[in-house]
Amino acid sequence: MIHTTVGNIGHFFVILSFVTALVSTVAYLLVALSQRRADNAPVEFERTEQLEYAEVASAGAGRTSIPVSSKGPRSGKKTTSGKAVNASNAAEPRNDWRVLARWAFYVHGVAVVGIVAALFYIVSNHYFEYHYAWSYSSKALPAEYIISSFWHGQEGSFLLWIFWNAVLGVILINTNRKWEAPMMTVFALVQAFLASMILGVVFGDTLKIGSSPFLLLREAMPDAPIFATDPLFVPEDGKGMNPLLQNYWMVIHPPTLFLGFALTLVPFAYCMAGLWRNQPLEWIRPALPWTLLGAMILGVGIMMGGYWAYETLNFGGYWNWDPVENAVYVPWLIMVASLHTMLIAKRSSTGLKTAIILTIAQFILILYSTFLTRSGILGNASVHSFTDLGLSGQLLVYLLAFVVLSVVLAARKWKLIPSDEQEASVYTKEFWLFIGATVLCLAAFQVIATTSIPVYNSILESFGKVSNLALPVDQIAHYNKFQVWFFVVIALLTGVGQYMWWRKVENKNWNALITPAILTLLISAGLIAFGEVKNPIYMVLLVSATFALITNGSILIGIAQGNYRLSGGAVAHIGMALMLIGILYSSGFSRVISLNNSGILISKQDEFTKNDNKENKENVLLWLNQPERMGKFQLTYRGQRIEARDVPGYFPRSWVNVVEGDFHGIAQRDIEVNGKVYHKKGDTLALYPENTYYEVEYREPDGKIFTLYPRAQVNDRMGLVVSPDIERKTGRDLYTYVSSVPDPTAENRWEKTETYSVAIKDTFFLNDYVAILDDVVRTTEVDGMEIGPNDAAVKARVRVLDKNGEHILSPAFIIKDRMVGRQAETSDELGLRLQLNEIDPRTGKFTFAVNRTQRDYIVLKAFEKPLINVLWIGTLILVIGFLMATVRRYREFSKMRNKGMA
Repeated sequence: MIHTTVGNIGHFFVILSFVTALVSTVAYLLVALSQRRADNAPVEFERTEQLEYAEVASAGAGRTSIPVSSKGPRSGKKTTSGKAVNASNAAEPRNDWRVLARWAFYVHGVAVVGIVAALFYIVSNHYFEYHYAWSYSSKALPAEYIISSFWHGQEGSFLLWIFWNAVLGVILINTNRKWEAPMMTVFALVQAFLASMILGVVFGDTLKIGSSPFLLLREAMPDAPIFATDPLFVPEDGKGMNPLLQNYWMVIHPPTLFLGFALTLVPFAYCMAGLWRNQPLEWIRPALPWTLLGAMILGVGIMMGGYWAYETLNFGGYWNWDPVENAVYVPWLIMVASLHTMLIAKRSSTGLKTAIILTIAQFILILYSTFLTRSGILGNASVHSFTDLGLSGQLLVYLLAFVVLSVVLAARKWKLIPSDEQEASVYTKEFWLFIGATVLCLAAFQVIATTSIPVYNSILESFGKVSNLALPVDQIAHYNKFQVWFFVVIALLTGVGQYMWWRKVENKNWNALITPAILTLLISAGLIAFGEVKNPIYMVLLVSATFALITNGSILIGIAQGNYRLSGGAVAHIGMALMLIGILYSSGFSRVISLNNSGILISKQDEFTKNDNKENKENVLLWLNQPERMGKFQLTYRGQRIEARDVPGYFPRSWVNVVEGDFHGIAQRDIEVNGKVYHKKGDTLALYPENTYYEVEYREPDGKIFTLYPRAQVNDRMGLVVSPDIERKTGRDLYTYVSSVPDPTAENRWEKTETYSVAIKDTFFLNDYVAILDDVVRTTEVDGMEIGPNDAAVKARVRVLDKNGEHILSPAFIIKDRMVGRQAETSDELGLRLQLNEIDPRTGKFTFAVNRTQRDYIVLKAFEKPLINVLWIGTLILVIGFLMATVRRYREFSKMRNKGMA
């Protein structure tokens, strides 16, 4: 049965959301135009009050005031009331269009919720007749991954973005009526563009607007042969989620990241509204708390992605300078720079102009990152990019539309921004804040310039030119060599700027910085000497981060003694300094401990032999149940493990027979963990079969034992993909992954059978092993078979000796119902299968059939990452600082709004 009703409802809500967004845009535009006509009467105005800044380091004395009128050509006079007064007492424009605009946006919000509900209903009920549900979910996924499969595809992630924008729009309508009309015009227009991305309307054979998440499988794949014979065909199960994304961070990381995307629209909309209303300065007060919140949320989303990569991917870190990572990192840098310039805009014309430019840029860069990620232009340059759904042209129109809109509006209103009365002095807080914002912008430019190389190539190719540009071979080294110096400067500026802002440096006297500078040098010298820091770049970064920590720490102590609510900037800068220290040590002093001291090449494959056999030297080969020394640890590989949905931990893969493609298995024995039996032999149990875990036992010098389970998975898109397991300690992480394993889904390849005829107590040789037939005894127990009173069964006891000890194999010979049966025994440790084929009572000889195969093994790599917890602690402190600053700025805005001044 095909459930078309829910899809039709969902598609109706998509159309409704698009139409209502357009209606809201037009209605709000008409309200804004009416307000502008009403405001054209002569007004009286005065210099806007100055914002005070106590969160982010800036500069000290030498204030420059900027008188800004509401509209250039108006006549007016200054008053003492502190706000603009409409001299003609022009009436408020009629509310008809405003009511229509609000209700249209509310209906739009309801429609978006309807789309979300319809799509989630389809996915959660496993309606695999829908292409989206079939592509990204399956019956085996647990509830949390069913939720995350909702935004697995392009359409779902666009819908998540639309949802957050709708939520923010409703909040803004009800919290700031003064700016509502022009601001919500921009908001609703953005929603119309986004809604068009999931519209799924095709005109003719060429023009496609959006990609609908409610397409039926037969509509998405009309040429599939199955639909020619059975138009109502519905798959039994879906393709499932990419196993790499089956991680708890993927449940919360995308919603957080897209909330950050949505929050970049708020300051952009305020900025456009301010320019539209000829108030290029006044928009900053309501926009500032939203900018702080957006920088915090987007930063958290980025770090969540980094932590996911650290736990899931095997490149040994948390940031790989992937183009998609860069495309989000750059808008965050610009957003942080913009909020710093907002804080000096009331005192500096240069700061105001820069704030306008950067506020526009941070939103445009979010659109650009969307284009990079979803247009397919990155190709194979990123593991995170989406395939092109034919939306690249539409995305480009979306991007260019807002570039043109914002640039034209800013250019027309530029003349309203007066020039500074005098140049900013090096002794002013405005100077240092502007320099900090400039460095952040330079850091962003360096990243986006390189990341955009595929775009340059595509542009040149569209004009018939051939481009020789290519992304750097070693992208990590390329970006690091620039970014480290940018952040050295940023760390130093946070310290100097805070001292300037809090007037610790006055009257051109820098003595206040002498004490923190001396403490910095003393502490850094100790860390460099005792920590054996020999790289000059690392030394400079350590000194700058220590300086930022000491200066901001001393400012924080001083502020906390007064009003702690003013300390958000100092707290955020302390978090940033700790993050730099954590990055320095966890990346710069990461140490490989899995050194191959055997002198034997592990593999002759290129990935192991390149760079002077680097991987051969930095990996250890572990055979099943054979201990090996690795540094101070003794390692023992204990075998392959698998995870069941209702059994805690992992258990041996041999305990179940996995049903191919069904996410289930048949228990080959009782599944017992910690004394509790979860499944009986023969039961069917639900599994997570994509992942195979490799149990590695670590024994420390003091005898303590801990176990890690690095994993591998067969990934349709990426082949065999491995993920690490991490032993977390206070001072360092032990990061372990398997570099090479036998394909866990492949059957063993057995060599040609060899036969041996031996008597009891005879010795025979099996390649490198010595085997002894100890005895052959009658038995009444044979696995998987019931031995009756008229049946007979014997088991041989064969002892196999290797360098690590002995192994007992007990193949069985059975006569049941006058039929002969044989049950072989297999040893994964030895790579042997032994079967008792014949018994000759005349000679007392027993004939064994022996097959050999590759022994079970893993190739393992392990790192120690010192002080990585400092990075995570610094991230948390940074977030706390942003949150404190956001709350403070929103309270200030609320007070001014309630007085009718914001």
